[in-house]
Amino acid sequence: MKSIIVKNLTKTYGKKNEKILAVEDVSFDVDSGEIFGLIGPDGAGKTTIFRILTTVLLPDSGAVSIENLEVVKDYEELRKILGYMPGKFSLYQDLTIEENLEFFASVFNTTITENYDLIKDIYIQIEPFKNRRAGKLSGGMKQKLALCCALIHKPKVLFLDEPTTGVDPVSRKEFWEMLQRLKKQGITIVVATPYMDEATLCDRIALIQHGKILTIDTPENISNSYPDHIFEVKAGRISTVLKALENFEEKKNVYAYGEFVHLTIDKNRTFSKSHIIEYLEKEGFKNIEINAVKASIEDSFIRLLSN
Repeated sequence: MKSIIVKNLTKTYGKKNEKILAVEDVSFDVDSGEIFGLIGPDGAGKTTIFRILTTVLLPDSGAVSIENLEVVKDYEELRKILGYMPGKFSLYQDLTIEENLEFFASVFNTTITENYDLIKDIYIQIEPFKNRRAGKLSGGMKQKLALCCALIHKPKVLFLDEPTTGVDPVSRKEFWEMLQRLKKQGITIVVATPYMDEATLCDRIALIQHGKILTIDTPENISNSYPDHIFEVKAGRISTVLKALENFEEKKNVYAYGEFVHLTIDKNRTFSKSHIIEYLEKEGFKNIEINAVKASIEDSFIRLLSN
């Protein structure tokens, strides 16, 4: 069953003569009870899509239905079943943890006690600090409080806009473990993130750039469908290695990837890493490390951008 259906969504900003296209003819759907990721860099259009789907922003054209409700026509009913955690911490800084939770519960005509079972795994981590003001919390604690507030009315669909930005690695890991537990409770979750490593934690993902969807599939299928050989190369300063491999005759693409340089070569060519080693040695490189690697989501994203 489809929880969300988005068809030909378009949104522009600005005046008639100076319009900026933020989202262009975007279509996708989300199954009930899945974790769906919108993956792309800042400015890709993720937040605009989220604002439309959460009834905060009107689209220029296109149609969106969530749980069989239309975002424009049925916005009042829809807001009762949606949870939204914006990218920027937007809770009341001068209120305590408990006061923030009580306020958001009252907005939806419910109580903390009534919905405690849903938030208890998260709330138990911040309850010892329930009298601390939200503005004095760490990044990870703010994140947990914001998630509790987004869940306090038992939403059917939860939207999380870049929820782990600026959060330490341990808190990021804990956060995704929480999402997996929420998924088991039947909540449909849509996450927008610029972090490619988080894509692998979703059931399906849409890679997005410049307001357009590049591809939609499971992370595994996207990685497995990569059509070229990929080699990770380390041979000294990255900028120097990049410059040298730009002139490598067999290369299809070359780019920095962490502490390595990734070199892609057409799969139809008979090729081995010894060719790369010979070339780099002729260019004066020593201590060369080369490994064939499986494509990551980031590799797939870079390939789609270069097409």
